[in-house]
Amino acid sequence: MLFINLRTLLNNAALRNGHNFVVRNFRCGQPVQDKVQLKGRDLLTLKNFTGEEIKYMLWLSADLKFRIKQKGEYLPLLQGKSLGMIFEKRSTRTRLSTETGFALLGGHPCFLTTDDIHLGVNESLTDTARVLSSMTDAVLARVYKQSDLDILAKEASIPIVNGLSDLYHPIQILADYLTLQEHYGSLKGLTLSWIGDGNNILHSIMMSAAKFGMHLQVATPKNGTKLSLTNDPLEAACGGNVLITDTWISMGQEEEKKKRLQAFQGYQVTMKTAKVAAPDWTFLHCLPRKPEEVDDEVFYSPRSLVFPEAENRKWTIMVSKKWGLEDGEFSVWTQLGHSCLLVNNKQLVLPIYITCSYGIYFFPESLQYIISA
Repeated sequence: MLFINLRTLLNNAALRNGHNFVVRNFRCGQPVQDKVQLKGRDLLTLKNFTGEEIKYMLWLSADLKFRIKQKGEYLPLLQGKSLGMIFEKRSTRTRLSTETGFALLGGHPCFLTTDDIHLGVNESLTDTARVLSSMTDAVLARVYKQSDLDILAKEASIPIVNGLSDLYHPIQILADYLTLQEHYGSLKGLTLSWIGDGNNILHSIMMSAAKFGMHLQVATPKNGTKLSLTNDPLEAACGGNVLITDTWISMGQEEEKKKRLQAFQGYQVTMKTAKVAAPDWTFLHCLPRKPEEVDDEVFYSPRSLVFPEAENRKWTIMVSKKWGLEDGEFSVWTQLGHSCLLVNNKQLVLPIYITCSYGIYFFPESLQYIISA
């Protein structure tokens, strides 16, 4: 069965790379297997994960998306499991993607607002963590302070997932990377141009972009952010494949609105910005968007990936829940060995593949193996 699947895999890969042939004969060498262990781990920031682990999350997200959305499969992988959802900050996309994604996998999401739970107010964070651990199988928390997440993770006996904090927004970045991987085919070598506030989105990109071989150019105003590589938006956009911005005024910063709008004068992403970007430029925004951040011409252009980006929150959030509740030990095949094909005496180079928990194969972009006559 493996050889049948692999033959189909290689044929499909060849077609995607513009080659018109049929794979008839091949042999596989001994694979070298690395373990990706995600069971029971917290997702607080992407800096705690290796490049291979993040790539695995993206490949598994793509697999779930294909099998559920395209093939219509029912995969109750989390049947009988419950998820606590703590939302100190409201969010359309985080709530919908989490509730629908968890339910599609057979689980039961439990939504808690500030009317239901007050972290560290009526009950200590330690006590809250222990109560949640006794009643749910995992927790996604969308909070004001990263330190609250750190305490929850320390005291809880179940996985804690960062749905957003003042420092990081890892689930958004996973959705962004999946969107870019779908569009460009590979993340390696892309230049990300960040134009806007030095916020949790940027921090998460900084913690992960280099793990994929991506370059990062940043323009932020002189407003006391932790990183300021340039104050010129056009300089940051120059040659960039992906133009990215986010809200200038996050929840809890409303009193700073006037000051921030003044500081961000000239930072709106427009077609003028895009003119200095790479010819294949695209645009990302995690939403909701304000017109002063990006104009309609860019936001609604064919180059804008904001709505596929929003949808991919659902597929990546499913993975962030799945790994903590299911057997998370998976084999990543980092070397296939020498595979030989009878293909008109031509040597082809195709990306490596990995196996998922249910035997589906993917093509990541970094390592390669040789397919030859």
